[in-house]
Amino acid sequence: MSKKIFLSILVLFQLSIISFGQLKEGEGKTNVHGGQVWYKVIGKGKGIPILMIHGGPGGTSRSFYQFEAIGNDRPIILFDQLGSGRSDYHTDTRLLTIPYFIEQVKSIVSKLQLESFYLHGHSWGTALALEYYLQYPKEVKGIIFNSPYFSTKLWKKDADILIKTLPDSIQLAIAIGEKTGDFNSAAYINANTVYAKNFGVRNTRQTSDLDTIMAASNGFIYNYMWGPTEFTATGTLIKYNRVKSLSKIKVPTLFITGEYDEARPETVRYFSSLVKNSRFGIVEGAGHGTMHDNKEKNIQLIKDFIDSIEQSKK
Repeated sequence: MSKKIFLSILVLFQLSIISFGQLKEGEGKTNVHGGQVWYKVIGKGKGIPILMIHGGPGGTSRSFYQFEAIGNDRPIILFDQLGSGRSDYHTDTRLLTIPYFIEQVKSIVSKLQLESFYLHGHSWGTALALEYYLQYPKEVKGIIFNSPYFSTKLWKKDADILIKTLPDSIQLAIAIGEKTGDFNSAAYINANTVYAKNFGVRNTRQTSDLDTIMAASNGFIYNYMWGPTEFTATGTLIKYNRVKSLSKIKVPTLFITGEYDEARPETVRYFSSLVKNSRFGIVEGAGHGTMHDNKEKNIQLIKDFIDSIEQSKK
C-alpha cells in the first residue's frame, strides 16, 4: 500500500470517528414548516447521544437541564417544539398536527447528522418519541418513555382515579367545572393547583444555571391540542390512542414513572408489558415532574438502562 493511499484511509477513519457521536456543546436553530426550532447540545461525553423530547403540548425543554450530569457520559440534545420556549412563537393551528411535530424531531436529527442515538420523551414527548420511532426506526438504539402518554382515554381514566383521592371540595369543584365548562372559576383554578401539587411537581421545582433566558410555554397550543388542565381534555388530542403500536417496538425500551405520577405506575407497567423485554422503573417520592422531585433516581434509571444496552454489546 502506498503512503498516499494509507494517509487517505487514515484521514477517512479519523473523520468517521469525529462524525460518530462527537457533538460539540452549544446551541443553534433549524428550519421547519412555520419557523425555526431552537436546540441545545449539553455535555462532552463520548457516548451515543440522547435526543430529548419535552412535554406539553406547548411546553418547553427547560426541565431537561436537570439531566445535565448525563452529559459527562454522552451528549444530551434538547429542543423547544415550534411555538414555545426559544423556538419561534406561533398560534397557527394548521401546524398543530403530529406530522409537523415529527418533522421538527427529524429536522434536529438531520441538522446534527445523528447516525445513532437514544430517544427520550417525557409526557406528551413520549407520544412524539413513539411516533418518530414508528416512522424512522433506523437510527434509534433505544427508547426511554418517562411518565408516558399514549392514550387520552387512559390518561383521563388515571386522572379520575387520582381525583378521587383528593378532598371532596376539590372533587366537587372539578366536577362542576367540567359540567358547566367554566374553567376560570376560582374553585376550579384552585382544584387544578391542588392536583398539580399532588401529582405534578410535588416538591420545589428545580432551577439550573443553564436556564439563562426567559422562555415561556405556549398556553394557546396546550389548550388547542389538550385542554384547560391535565385532568380535563377538550382539544384535538381527545381521541388520540397509540397503545396498540407499542408492540411494534423492536429496540430496548425503558418505562419510567413517578410514585405519585399522573401517568400512574399501574398504567405505565401495563404499557411496559406490551413491549418485549422492556424495563420498568419507579422514581420514589415523585409526581409527574420526576426530574424535579427526585432527579438523582431519574438519572440513575436512565444511566443503568443505557449501560445495560452497551455492556451487552461488548
